[in-house]
Amino acid sequence: MSERPSLQPSIDAWTHSIEAISELVAHLTEGEWNSRTECPGWSVRDIVSHVIGLESEALGDPRPIHTLPRDLYHVTDETSRYMEVQVDVRRHHTGPEMTGELEYTIIRRCRQLRNDKRAPDHIVNSPVFGPMPLEESLRRRAFDVWVHEQDLRRALDEPGNLDSPAAEIARDMMIEALPAVIADRAKIAPRSAVVFDVSGPMEFLRTVRVDEEGRGSVSSSPSLGPVATFTTDWETYARLACGRMRRRRAAERLKVEGEQEITNRILANFSITP
Repeated sequence: MSERPSLQPSIDAWTHSIEAISELVAHLTEGEWNSRTECPGWSVRDIVSHVIGLESEALGDPRPIHTLPRDLYHVTDETSRYMEVQVDVRRHHTGPEMTGELEYTIIRRCRQLRNDKRAPDHIVNSPVFGPMPLEESLRRRAFDVWVHEQDLRRALDEPGNLDSPAAEIARDMMIEALPAVIADRAKIAPRSAVVFDVSGPMEFLRTVRVDEEGRGSVSSSPSLGPVATFTTDWETYARLACGRMRRRRAAERLKVEGEQEITNRILANFSITP
């Protein structure tokens, strides 16, 4: 138990999801380790490598000195290049090597979090998102690990934990991102509203309103005349928001109302993961 109560929900959620990942991969065959996932360019092994790598860096371990191959199509910018190093350096590791390192990393990280005396507002440096309070950093780690847990579950046909503690954090963070998606990135016109109606274990109804200044805000009150309405289930919403699914693949599970140009613009800017 953390001495900082506001940190404990994120720590518990992270623990739940990362231990679920450990259980999912504990007895995989070599072929299953190589299974493709919805995360572009990454296999099951690559997802686990990514999780190990980021938690190792949070522990203060030095980053590997490693030169990436030039033919990785999914490495398109500095962020993806940074992420790929921890992944590529483990691409030839065996299953037992992967599970052993994952288990050891979880033990060390749990001990670190249990003994951490830093305040929630202590600033930590994220290599991707920059400086942020510790409390926000831990929320992001719970979110990231849950997203990758779901990547693994779909790749291995082991559904579950769509209503876990980390799923709640993921839902909240996805909702918090909606004003930026709608107003800043999709640039929906001022005095407009967009509605999201999501069913399932993390169901919610939210309206994103764009004011006269072009600023977005989100509320739980309905809108009588939205320019677009999106109705779907929680898993589909999460896959869209995390860049795991495009509109064409989601067609049977996504109902879209509104002008096509507007709805296409929203969906083209919907992913919130780097």
